[in-house]
Amino acid sequence: MGEPAIRTIVEAIHSSPTQAVVYLSGGASLALGWLMSVPGASNTLLEAVVPYSSVSMVQLLGRVPSQHCSQAMAKEMALLAYNRALKLSKPGYPVLGVGFTGSLATSRPKRGDHRFFLSMRASDRIWESSVTLTKNLRSREEEDKVSSCALIQAMAKACQVSGSLDSGLTESEVPYESETQFSEEQEIEQLINGQLCCKIYSFSGEAYGTDGDRKIILPGSFNPLHDGHLKLLEVAMSACGGGGYPCFEISAINADKPPLSVTQIKDRVKQFEAVGKTVIVSNQPYFYKKAELFPGSSFVIGADTAARLVNPKYYEGSYKRMSEILGDCKRTGCTFLVGGRNVNGVFKVLEDLDIPEEIIDMFISIPADKFRMDISSTEIRKNQGVVTS
Repeated sequence: MGEPAIRTIVEAIHSSPTQAVVYLSGGASLALGWLMSVPGASNTLLEAVVPYSSVSMVQLLGRVPSQHCSQAMAKEMALLAYNRALKLSKPGYPVLGVGFTGSLATSRPKRGDHRFFLSMRASDRIWESSVTLTKNLRSREEEDKVSSCALIQAMAKACQVSGSLDSGLTESEVPYESETQFSEEQEIEQLINGQLCCKIYSFSGEAYGTDGDRKIILPGSFNPLHDGHLKLLEVAMSACGGGGYPCFEISAINADKPPLSVTQIKDRVKQFEAVGKTVIVSNQPYFYKKAELFPGSSFVIGADTAARLVNPKYYEGSYKRMSEILGDCKRTGCTFLVGGRNVNGVFKVLEDLDIPEEIIDMFISIPADKFRMDISSTEIRKNQGVVTS
């Protein structure tokens, strides 16, 4: 790397708990080399993507951008990177989405300004900065170094580590910087409206397992959370050999009902804080979408849910469509841990269900002697005389 100041600040970034996804286009290429050449890069970098061609950028954004180099573009890239980081990160770790777009010196004279835009998205804020460089003052390599220093400095700030770099900017090249903070209510609203794919509340304060980054997820409405839920996830963890990260998951969006309100979400999340458990609030009601959101995860479900999963009735009556969708889930590396449940008054386990041969290895039975849940949240609400959504 050659420069002790750069190495020192990158080491500090890698020592922080923050995990990041970085999307770069048009510059700051040295920054990736610096991040990856210092030991500990895997602590920080979940993924780095350089969408350099127009086609690559269109595929990343899902649309044709009106302008490739702008603050709005950097902000959009940072949000995409942040959502990607949420999917790849370990629960309990802060995540960061980094977006950079630049228009630097090229092999031919450029009519427009030489400039770059940066955006850093964390859970509760966005940092943005832009710099217009003096034309014909530096080579392409020198402009790349300036933009790379700016990116590393911004990441350090977002990771809450100290240290500063001399970016090499002149007195006339003053960065325009801004910071926007979000309240928890605003974050949840962003989740409900689809800007954010999920929000992770880590109340456990524990590191689990050695099985990579796999999440063991128990989805539900948890209205209310009860001992059966807690016991089921505990038994599912044992069935997985104790590896992975146990999480509960609430979908803010329901396939058959209106979305949960911000207040409802906060109230349900408080239940998990009270028992010290990690809960993810997502905006995906369907399992095939949850599988995309949490690739490689194991979902803990009851036999009643498993029966619906393999019923063509829920796939417009098409067995072929059901096989295709569950086949896609299988390709993400997801599995289903199935606990026994009462189905129409009869206690059933996985072995009682007709699972298609091509996907049967996705389903793992939780033995009835290890767990059975004979009461539901609905029954608890009835017993309490509670009427709620």
